[in-house]
Amino acid sequence: MRAETIRPRGLLGGRVSYATRRSRAGSAPALAAIAASVMTFANPARAASSYAIAMHGDPALPADYTHFPYADPNAQKGGRLTLGVLGTFDSLNPFNVKSGSAAEGLVPDVFQSLMTRSMDEPFTMYGLIAKSVETDAARDYVLFHLDPRARFSDGSPINAADVRFTFDLLKTKGRPQQRSAYALVKSVETPDDETIRFDFPGLGDRELPLILALMPVLSHKATDAANFESASFDIPIGSGPYRIATVDPGQKLILKRNPNYWAKDLPSQRGFFNFDAVEIDYYRDPTSLFEAFRTGLIDFRIETDPLRWTTGYDFPAVRAHRDAIESLPIGGPKGMDGFVFNLRRDLFKDIRVREALGMTFDFEWVNANLFCGLYTRTKSFFDDSIFMSTERPASLAERALLKPFPRAVRPDFLEGLWQPPQTDGSGHDRIWPFRALTLLGSAGYQVADGKLIHNGQQLRFEIMVQDRLQERLALNYADSLARIGVDARVRLVDEVQYERRRQNFDFDMMIGSWLASASPGSEERTRWGSEAADEPASYNLAGVESPAVNAVVDSLLAAQSQDDFVMSVRALDRVLLSGFYIVPLYHARNQWIATSTTLARPVKLPAYGSPTLDDALDSWWRKKP
Repeated sequence: MRAETIRPRGLLGGRVSYATRRSRAGSAPALAAIAASVMTFANPARAASSYAIAMHGDPALPADYTHFPYADPNAQKGGRLTLGVLGTFDSLNPFNVKSGSAAEGLVPDVFQSLMTRSMDEPFTMYGLIAKSVETDAARDYVLFHLDPRARFSDGSPINAADVRFTFDLLKTKGRPQQRSAYALVKSVETPDDETIRFDFPGLGDRELPLILALMPVLSHKATDAANFESASFDIPIGSGPYRIATVDPGQKLILKRNPNYWAKDLPSQRGFFNFDAVEIDYYRDPTSLFEAFRTGLIDFRIETDPLRWTTGYDFPAVRAHRDAIESLPIGGPKGMDGFVFNLRRDLFKDIRVREALGMTFDFEWVNANLFCGLYTRTKSFFDDSIFMSTERPASLAERALLKPFPRAVRPDFLEGLWQPPQTDGSGHDRIWPFRALTLLGSAGYQVADGKLIHNGQQLRFEIMVQDRLQERLALNYADSLARIGVDARVRLVDEVQYERRRQNFDFDMMIGSWLASASPGSEERTRWGSEAADEPASYNLAGVESPAVNAVVDSLLAAQSQDDFVMSVRALDRVLLSGFYIVPLYHARNQWIATSTTLARPVKLPAYGSPTLDDALDSWWRKKP
């Protein structure tokens, strides 16, 4: 499930779900599963240069690999792809929050990173701008050797000075995740034009070398550092396979393939970026976006509305096989979508209040009546994966990790017994409202004249939403809350106001979406860490400040074995669930897509993540007539 939301940007930009964009150029940590051993290099015995680096274990592909398994090196080149996205844009800079809402399609198509990730593996990076990487067993440093062939789109060479410039710029003016990650680096050296070294001795963060490998590279000659935080439509210079050809501010972006793209024959790029031109058109509402596909104005669509998926695709182009619909499996853990409580508000500080309010969400009725029964209730931040703590009792190692925080995890969560509330689906269930009122009574609330009262005031708050789909869901939840005397008011705001209020934490409750990574890492700090709680534009929407959360995140980042890593992530899942920071919603096990039958894709899908617009842009191609 992905409600049609405007989501925060990831490390390298692009709309994501409080986590990571599925770009192969790596927009953030995550989307992978766990490998088995401690070392991370092809040669773990010494600090030698390697063609790839993995978070755990060895890279799956050999040094002489020819292409990623989910790319077709024989894909046809040419043609034009037209995509549609919801919203607008007022900037061509995807790397800074203050610079506005950046256009889609810039990463990895215009801007690329030092190394690129394989979506067929746990977090593993392969050579791109950096042809090789070096680190030691302790992960106290990382050294990148740049490919001497690497070029920006204007033909100028990419050198260590550009990487150093980018690092320094994003460390001070980048997105919150970049600033917090890059601040961990103690020193930077550039011994020559093709080498850059980052040192962070004793840090105990095994992920940081990979985070640095995800760093985009900007031209120090073509980037205006002084005005980096200002919204701009100046055409940027990148190193990717496309250049920006046309910009219609807020309406349209057209990319054209760079015939001189320097990396087109690299194994990590072979079979990708097959269209000569990509047009990205913006639509103000979901209905007009759907109509654009139905009438043939766009070529590819991801459907997020179950009712429309069930009933809306019986139109002439589908019946005539000009368009096709397909349900593709979503690999890896399923993330968390939910109503998030803003703990910066006093009314949500009591955990009993949060748990009680969560009891009133009637998933069974909502799923049957609004979503055609196509969703599954989410019961973990890492659902359908080895990281899920629900239905699994904590191991001895987990219990030892959590022992210093005896009140952080309730016994039913520790034993894996907790489940989200399950109603009778009638819409008039009595059991869970009664339990909610009982718990609220223990917190000092009582019902008087149909209102839930505490200290003479009714429990009242606003649910901020940003589209009609969210509004419909929130109105249903507000009706359920009204049954126990809560006055929950739903407010629909436009994209600009929504993003501004989200970044400033100016909301009581909103719908959040957190993609789950099969290699959870430093993004968990920006989502749940205490330091991010009051940092503007951070992804810690709930304002969580928990020593237990901080400790288990440190543990997962320092884990040197698969068992320790899995143990730490399960402990994090238990602490988050036990904190009742979110009212869990639901997820789909498949991604629903609709495409023109003139498009083709590789037979093999990547093992992790779900199909996105980025996949269409990267690995698909136009069939020849």
